[in-house]
Amino acid sequence: MPALLASPDSNLPPLTRAHARRLRDIYRSAGWPAQDTLEIDLLAAGLLERRRSAEGHETLRVTDVGVQWLATVLARNRAALSAHEALVQRVAQEMARAGRLAWTGLGLRAQVPTGDAAKPLRWCIARPDVFSIRHTSVESYVEPIVHEIKVRRADLLADLRQDAKRAAYRDLGECWYVLGVDARGRAIAEADEVPGECGVMQLQGERLAVLRPALRPARAGLPFGVWMALAKATPVPGADDDAQGLLDTD
Repeated sequence: MPALLASPDSNLPPLTRAHARRLRDIYRSAGWPAQDTLEIDLLAAGLLERRRSAEGHETLRVTDVGVQWLATVLARNRAALSAHEALVQRVAQEMARAGRLAWTGLGLRAQVPTGDAAKPLRWCIARPDVFSIRHTSVESYVEPIVHEIKVRRADLLADLRQDAKRAAYRDLGECWYVLGVDARGRAIAEADEVPGECGVMQLQGERLAVLRPALRPARAGLPFGVWMALAKATPVPGADDDAQGLLDTD
């Protein structure tokens, strides 16, 4: 189910992200009506109003209340994005401090099952929040790990429904979910809500606590395509890299 957003009118049911997207689209467009249920909800909430031209054409306009509601939604989204990015950087730095090479923002090719006996696997692009390997010259010792960061419960639940996404992460290495907290400081989920093959870490105050380890994948190394992607990308600076940057080079 889409994440619910508070309606300006408490007597009306909560609105969804789909409503916010539609209102933004109308704000950026000429306002031609679609006459569907989303539009009815937005009109009832006072976020839209109907306008009729001299020629009799009806268009839609975002009201002042609608603009204020969009600003509130935008501020909430920015706050969640900032919290997500902060936790991504925290995990990447923890991996670097542990002596691993860590990357963020990678797109890596992975294989996932298709359920078709004639063609059992297909290629896809996996985009883990954090990907790391051991700092070693022995290919079979790299122990690749994927960390998927979640700071919203709705985002986590939507992600957990994507079996192919987890399969892609598992094709790359161990798969861990890192769970943040909500606005009241409560964990967004319990460990048993995450599939058993995935590890679970949880932000508890200022530390990351391991709630459950991840199952090791069958393959120890990495495909050639992943090595090429890592060679083209820059890993997150480790503690030694930060210290080196403070040295006087004069």
